[in-house]
Amino acid sequence: MSGDEKPRKKARGLIRVAFSLISLAVLAYIVITLISGRDSIFKRFVGLFSSREPVEIVDEYSFEAGRSRVFADMGGAIAAVGTLGVQVLDRGGNELLRDPFRMSAPGVDASGGRAIAFDIGGTAVRVFSAEDMEAAFETESAVVSASINENGWFCVNIRESGGYSGVVTVYNNLGKDVYRVSLASGYVLASMLSADNKKLVILTLMEGGSKITQYDLGSESPDNEFILTDRLIIDIRFLPGGDILAITTDSLIAVDKNGKGAELYWFAGKRLGGYALGDGFVALHLLDYGIGYAGRLVTLDNEGTFLGTIAIDYEIISISSCERHLAVLRSDGIEMFDMELGWIPCSTPPEASAGVGGVLALSDGAALATSDHLAVVIRFEN
Repeated sequence: MSGDEKPRKKARGLIRVAFSLISLAVLAYIVITLISGRDSIFKRFVGLFSSREPVEIVDEYSFEAGRSRVFADMGGAIAAVGTLGVQVLDRGGNELLRDPFRMSAPGVDASGGRAIAFDIGGTAVRVFSAEDMEAAFETESAVVSASINENGWFCVNIRESGGYSGVVTVYNNLGKDVYRVSLASGYVLASMLSADNKKLVILTLMEGGSKITQYDLGSESPDNEFILTDRLIIDIRFLPGGDILAITTDSLIAVDKNGKGAELYWFAGKRLGGYALGDGFVALHLLDYGIGYAGRLVTLDNEGTFLGTIAIDYEIISISSCERHLAVLRSDGIEMFDMELGWIPCSTPPEASAGVGGVLALSDGAALATSDHLAVVIRFEN
């Protein structure tokens, strides 16, 4: 035996020992997982070594989540949140997750493959991915709203007694509460957390106006406030770069990191029928006062520059945007537009739209027409 063959034999022996130890560790992990009931983790582990057949996409989904359902696009799956709980189906109509519980007024927010379901006026909160229920708890008082960011950190806003008008609690992606704000005045409407999990923004209704307050999660005191006197802010969203977009009943306002506001678009004299926030654009459904359904659809970029506008003289029930397209639910059907309001032809028109109460724009360019009984996918030409 040559001198250099002995080291090679020794190396092969060490590799065999290491492989045996790894195999034992894997076997132990599988046994512990099965005993502890963490089957979802085990499924993901096995999935690394097994091929999954591609899902055959269907165009109709039947959910069993109760009434008053709201929906969320979770990439390769659709979530329905209703009076009987949460249900998630993949794009082939196969059930991935179900959590039955009672709600009176379901709400949902989704981002980054996760969603938060909450009972408006109730106490139930659930945070979930397509296949796993990640957090489930009851709040100490009535939920007003909730939101989740792309990292799975979430905010829950509740009405509070004991001298406070509302409490906002921030939870990390493990469901642990990490920050809490109790409001001594005003009524909390919404809150949101930045993508880096460092900034909390709270929208409150004040006597005589609205207020946006920014907090650093490392500080107990607010960084700054933006107050809009005698006007109502109805929603807030983060813009690229960290500024905040405020949607009011008569304008769009950008609020910077220092709490200074700049009006992007003013639509006084029109009634806001609805709005939708896409990837880099805002869509507004504006109605003329006292003239039936007459009005306009308007799209603007994040700086308030016009992208497109079209006149309308028909009833619009709801609008929804995803990425760079806009779905419009009319009383007689569904239309799809790009962000400049260029019309996109429908490739699979529905037989009828009777009973459809909502529309959800999907990330693949399709639209989901929703009712309390069915959800139907309407596809459009790319």
